[in-house]
Amino acid sequence: MEIVILLVVIAVVVLGAISGLVVSGRRKKEVPPPESGAPTITAPPTEPHVGEEAEGTPEAPGRTIDEVGLPGVTEAPPVIEEPAPPAVELETPEPSAGRLVRLRARLSRSQTTLGKGLLSLLSRDHLDEDTWEEIEDTLLTADVGVASTQELVERLRERVRVLGTRSPEELRTLLREELLTLVGPDLDRTVHTETSGAADRPGVVLVVGVNGTGKTTTTGKLARVLVADGKSVVLGAADTFRAAAADQLQTWGERVGARTVRGPEAGDPASVAFDAVKEGTAEGADVVLVDTAGRLHTKTGLMDELGKVKRVVEKQGPVDEVLLVLDATTGQNGLVQARVFAEVVDITGIVLTKLDGTAKGGIVVSVQRELGVPVKLIGLGEGPDDLAPFEPEAFVDALLGD
Repeated sequence: MEIVILLVVIAVVVLGAISGLVVSGRRKKEVPPPESGAPTITAPPTEPHVGEEAEGTPEAPGRTIDEVGLPGVTEAPPVIEEPAPPAVELETPEPSAGRLVRLRARLSRSQTTLGKGLLSLLSRDHLDEDTWEEIEDTLLTADVGVASTQELVERLRERVRVLGTRSPEELRTLLREELLTLVGPDLDRTVHTETSGAADRPGVVLVVGVNGTGKTTTTGKLARVLVADGKSVVLGAADTFRAAAADQLQTWGERVGARTVRGPEAGDPASVAFDAVKEGTAEGADVVLVDTAGRLHTKTGLMDELGKVKRVVEKQGPVDEVLLVLDATTGQNGLVQARVFAEVVDITGIVLTKLDGTAKGGIVVSVQRELGVPVKLIGLGEGPDDLAPFEPEAFVDALLGD
């Protein structure tokens, strides 16, 4: 009995194993393996339902719109602000009063030849004709001029004869008085910047001269003189033919707060001069300084154009001052220039530049006699405040080395 039961159990086990093998074989036939080279399609993972956790690595934190940027919009480059140019520090020019006294030592170094030479000759025990001829030669060499030399020698002869005895002190006093008379202590040497006519118009000063005399530089230095005397100034850069002239004048003006009116390069000088006076009037300035183009005194066309500048400016009112700039080192050639300029415009005053660079201080006398107008300003160096009002007494003292 037990053997029968054991055989039944074994039979059941064997039948179960056989049925399992049959089912497994059928499944393998139902799902054939993928062919070689065929793509494998993987079904996308199903999204988790609400309340379920997603599997896999979580996404990175989201970015804001500002971080992502809008499509099609190019981000503007950052604006780099350039530092503003440093402001030009205004200078305080030296007052015009007493400038020549400060510069007299510089003047004396170049001019004492004339004074010492005359004193040495006049101190001789016997003043014969040869001595008086030497005195004349000394004066002519210093560019005093023929007429002025003859006049001075005649007066010196008479005074020495009347004086009799001649001590060094007496001779120095005598010579100082005669030289001062020759220079002209009573001439009006004021630079006229006050309005003639309408009270609401600035004074107008034209600065004229030959190229190379220091005309533009003199205009800039004159602006400093006027600012130092408490006047407001507008500069007119009417020298349009020299490229650097307007820039040079503007630099001078910026130093003291004077505005510069300028036009296009090679433009019409008369138009620039007219605009300068017009703007000076609108701004309520005290003075308008007009730097004209340097003219060769031998060129008729250029000189005619200078006359045009003056006529155009006068449409707004009279010109108050016309200053002729002369280079003191040119001597008699400067007198030739002065004559031609005086024929074109009415010269009212002379500016002698580079007077510290020549021993021919007699040019002061000869140019005044030639034009009948006074020397009003003299240049005694390259410094910005080395333009000084001419003072006859200080000049004669410099001649004598005092």
